[in-house]
Amino acid sequence: MRLCTTRPTTRHAWTVELRPGPGGPQLVCRQCDHRGVLLAAASARSAALEHLAGHARRDALPPYMRTCQCHERGCGWHPRHRGCAGPIRLLLARERGGRLWRLADACTACASATTQAAVVPETFLRAAKASPNSASRRRKRRPRGPGDQIQVREMLSYLASALPSHTGAAARLLAVQCALRMDSQGQVRLPAGVLRSLRLARDPLPWTELEQARWLHRTPAAPSSTGRMVVAQILDDVLLAQRPARPDRRSAADWALRATKGGCTGTDDPPLRLTSLCLATHTDPSTGRGLTEMDRIERECGLAPSTLLPVLDRLATSLTSWSVTLASGDLHWELLPMGDQRQRAAGRSDAAASPD
Repeated sequence: MRLCTTRPTTRHAWTVELRPGPGGPQLVCRQCDHRGVLLAAASARSAALEHLAGHARRDALPPYMRTCQCHERGCGWHPRHRGCAGPIRLLLARERGGRLWRLADACTACASATTQAAVVPETFLRAAKASPNSASRRRKRRPRGPGDQIQVREMLSYLASALPSHTGAAARLLAVQCALRMDSQGQVRLPAGVLRSLRLARDPLPWTELEQARWLHRTPAAPSSTGRMVVAQILDDVLLAQRPARPDRRSAADWALRATKGGCTGTDDPPLRLTSLCLATHTDPSTGRGLTEMDRIERECGLAPSTLLPVLDRLATSLTSWSVTLASGDLHWELLPMGDQRQRAAGRSDAAASPD
């Protein structure tokens, strides 16, 4: 007698489409009856991402049942690569210029090979609503979520898909701080000290880029506010589902500021500062070494393929060495400790200032 070994299908992929219409864009979901719903043009992308996140929350599966949906469909979502490998991740992909969005389980190898896509942090999907009875009680401090480095790395990966590819490095640095410092209502208040650390205190262009991308909009600061402060409202509804508590996210934002300044003291070059931050998030803290796909660094930094290598050459104050494996496209590097980075940067600044 032959045993039946057919396993149940575990489809863990959802696709929504934004179709143009006479009254505005319409959201059409292929997995439910959400069809023909009119949306405001300014919030269509956020509505699509929030709808996908809702499917992922409702149809959650235990880890042992999750499979690479890309592989199940013949790996037709990306160019050929070396084969499926690595843990299963939730991958958000954009197609047809943002008219089609897909959220699906994919292995690490397929996720890395998929263009215009980013891994969605699992913490974005695990937000639990507080019960009404618990609001009146004093809640104990919840345990810390992912570490600062992991939170910043996941945020850079998410923003690589949520923001347009032409978004500049300064705007991406600003978006990281806004996303990690926002409150439960999506409002963020950036004091002048944070903007000075980002070297953006007098530069309105990054704010304008994020507003044109319909990712946030600035609001007037309260009249009672002392000092200079920028108040903004985040329009990306997916970020409202972040699980780490606000103090933990603020700690990650402070870590990002320190990592950005580590090897870039005295420079106003946003691509240099963003690349330094991106490399720091992918570096093993115990060894100072890092390894990841070169195209992933380019995507998270918003850099063209021909511009990453010159930027790495200019990171002499923080990089001990770096190399690229041409066969696989992997980037290897080794970072100096943070203290040594500051000393080397200060030495280069003094040498540039001293007359010969």
